[in-house]
Amino acid sequence: MLCKLALRNVRRSVRDYTLYFLTLFFGVCVFYVFNSLENQWVMRALMENSRNVDYAGAIVRLIDLVSVFVTAVLAFLILYANHFLLRRRKRELGLYLLLGMEQRQVAFLLFLETLVIGLAALAAGLVLGVLLAQVLAAFTASLFQVRVEEFTFLFSWQGVGKTALYFGGIFLLVMLFNSLTVARQRLIRLLESAKKNQELKLRSVRVSVVLFLLSLALLGAAYALLLRRGLLQVDRIFALMLVLGTLGTLFFFRSLSGFLLRLVQRHKRLYLRDLNLFVLRQFSARITTNYLSMTVVCLLLLLAIGITACSVGVNNTVEDNVDRDAPLDMTLRLEDYYCDFTPELFTQALSASGFPPEEHLESYAAVTRYMLSIPLTEPVEVGSQAYVLENILTYAMSLSDYNALLALQGAEPLTLEPGTYGIAWGTEEGDVLRELWAGGAAVTLGAGSYIPAPAAQREGAYCTSGIPLSPMLLLPDGVLETLDRETVVERFLYLAGNYRPQDRDGAEDALWGASDRLSDQLFQVSDSSGFGLLLNTRQDIYMETMGTKLLVLFLGLYLGIIFLVTSAAVLALQQLSQAADNLARYRILARLGADEKMRDRSSDIQVLLAFLLPLSLAVVHATVGMKAANDVIATVGHLDAVASTLTTALFILLVYGAYFLATCRGSRRIIRDL
Repeated sequence: MLCKLALRNVRRSVRDYTLYFLTLFFGVCVFYVFNSLENQWVMRALMENSRNVDYAGAIVRLIDLVSVFVTAVLAFLILYANHFLLRRRKRELGLYLLLGMEQRQVAFLLFLETLVIGLAALAAGLVLGVLLAQVLAAFTASLFQVRVEEFTFLFSWQGVGKTALYFGGIFLLVMLFNSLTVARQRLIRLLESAKKNQELKLRSVRVSVVLFLLSLALLGAAYALLLRRGLLQVDRIFALMLVLGTLGTLFFFRSLSGFLLRLVQRHKRLYLRDLNLFVLRQFSARITTNYLSMTVVCLLLLLAIGITACSVGVNNTVEDNVDRDAPLDMTLRLEDYYCDFTPELFTQALSASGFPPEEHLESYAAVTRYMLSIPLTEPVEVGSQAYVLENILTYAMSLSDYNALLALQGAEPLTLEPGTYGIAWGTEEGDVLRELWAGGAAVTLGAGSYIPAPAAQREGAYCTSGIPLSPMLLLPDGVLETLDRETVVERFLYLAGNYRPQDRDGAEDALWGASDRLSDQLFQVSDSSGFGLLLNTRQDIYMETMGTKLLVLFLGLYLGIIFLVTSAAVLALQQLSQAADNLARYRILARLGADEKMRDRSSDIQVLLAFLLPLSLAVVHATVGMKAANDVIATVGHLDAVASTLTTALFILLVYGAYFLATCRGSRRIIRDL
């Protein structure tokens, strides 16, 4: 009997359950998508190709931790939605008790209804989640240029199990809440719940104007601090900036109750048209009690927009960064502390270790880089403090070796006139060398003196490296080999090259295997123990970069969507609750001659204002925040504003728009029940 009644109640009240179902639906969908990441093509590529760090495992573990926080947020949200439903149905529950049902039977009835809605939302959310998992897989694969040989439908039983487990716990919590609510209610309170209403108060217009101006000043100060100091200086002033921004947002919404009303009252035609007078006074009165929640919603929207936009935008820099830091397929570096090795010995030892370069590499070069202590012909003033340098510690390479590296990249060679030197700027800032170069400083090496050759300079990486490459001097051939040990502080031997296209994977595996055995071979060909080895490959750097950016992308999308759903759901439930409170007022409007179309329009305008105002201010906040974030991201790449804006706008349109439309329909249905 109770089962039939529960099913009939769900069918009869399906519109009342729309927002509750929507919240569960979005929650299940997002939860499944981000708890089935281990099946993603990109994650598989990370697991198969990452050699030093388990990025895929780290991402999955971090997502698991974040999922606990997300579950807590969704539990609060679902309980909040459930509270609204119970408030709407108190009179109905009272009638059940009046007709002779026991409280445990009413609680069991609510249990069955929650179970039906929960199972329906779980099933629908999982279906959409599985489909969106394919979309996310294709999106990330295209983002990181992972080649997928053939389409494979992705499905994760582990993701289904996690989703069912977490949401099963939330449903049990909701059922317990319903049982306690019914047990604590008295029959008379349930039957008279519709008669209770909230007292509405309007605030002073003067106070509202002062608060509005103060909010603009506080927000302006917060914006100025953020743009001037950036995001990385986390100190007391940073905390002050957050406080100023929060207070400015709070005062902004607090001031709207009187300021917005006075602003529209100056335009009589607009103010007196249709039910605008009623709408504005109702909305202004509501802000006096809801400004706190609107502030929280605005800040949640700021987090949603900022996190989503930055996570998507920064990931578009992956390919640029890899091309910048890894122009060649591989670079093996031997740090020769005592200058005991030669390029020939280095190459022979690598071949003996199981990686003959001529077999695995289409093209390669063995070159030498020196670290020099160079006395300056004339002292040079450097920097704003104008300190004087009499000698510098810098890297240097012969012109022919550097041109050999350029040839591997397909770049044009550099040339030097007699008595001149060039410079390779690398990927790291070199303030001292830039000062020397700009000032035309001469350097003395051995018996010769050299001046800068303006045409012999080049920006960018000259080999593959996992860290920024320092600038280095380019000197004529034969100069570096004649320098004494006082000038040559240290020497580095490099073997750099590109794999044969038909054997990239095999060559990569062979090289890493040989690098593990190379130290023993070097001990055999030389008595020296003063050396260090470092291997960097394009694939390894790409996987390291991809792992970091995937972590940013997945966490950003996960948290961004959850914050967006939370914000929209809170606003929607508030508006539906207020529509129920305004029912008596709409009855009076109907008696005064306001037709259904005018009443619906007034309800839609109130919902629009409630959704639009927090979103508008959040967009302003996010625009300033994105400017500050871009300054940080610029150190490793650039923020793709187009991609991040389009992706964020799409999420807002889908999630926020769905809640807005559902709220408009729900509010209309409530006020039509006259």
